Amino acid sequence: MDYFELFDLPHRFDVKSAQLSETFRKLQSAVHPDRFGAASEQDKRIALQRSAHINDAYQTLKHPLSRAVYMLSTAGHDLKSEQKSFSDTAFLMQQMEFREQLDDIKANQDMDSLLAMQSDVDAEITRYLARIGEALDAPAKGDYADVADEVRRLKFFYKLNDELAELEDALIDF
Repeated sequence: MDYFELFDLPHRFDVKSAQLSETFRKLQSAVHPDRFGAASEQDKRIALQRSAHINDAYQTLKHPLSRAVYMLSTAGHDLKSEQKSFSDTAFLMQQMEFREQLDDIKANQDMDSLLAMQSDVDAEITRYLARIGEALDAPAKGDYADVADEVRRLKFFYKLNDELAELEDALIDF
C-alpha cells in the first residue's frame, strides 16, 4: 500500500507532521503485539509485518529527503540504488568550495566559522526543499528528471549538514 494512502494523507510533498504522528500512533496501536497475545502464530507474524510496514512508511514520510526520494520512486525514478554523477559544473564548484571551507574549519577548530557554514548549509537545504516541494506538488506532473537532480543535490547538503553536526560535537567536546 502506498505510504500516503496508509496514513490517509494527500500525495503531496508538504506533510503535516502532527497528523502524520497521530496517525502513526493509531496505526501502531492497532497492530501492537499486546493485541495479539492469544492470536495464532500466523496472525502474530502478519501483525509484525504490518508494524514494520507502518514504521517504514512513517520514517520515510517524516523526513523531507526520504519523502522526496519515495515520491520520485513511486513516479518511476528510483534514486536509492543509483550512482549517477553530476555534470553541473557550478554545483560541483560549490561542493568543492564547501569542502574546502569544512577542511579549514577542521584545521583551525573555528566554532564561529562552523556556525556560519551551518547557517549557509541550512539556507541551501531550505531552498532546495522549497523547489523540490513545488515541483513534486505541481499539477502538471510527469517529467521528474529535473526534480531528481535537485534531490541528488539536496542529498549532498544533508550529508554536509551531518558532517558539520559531528564536527560541532567534536569541537564542543574538545
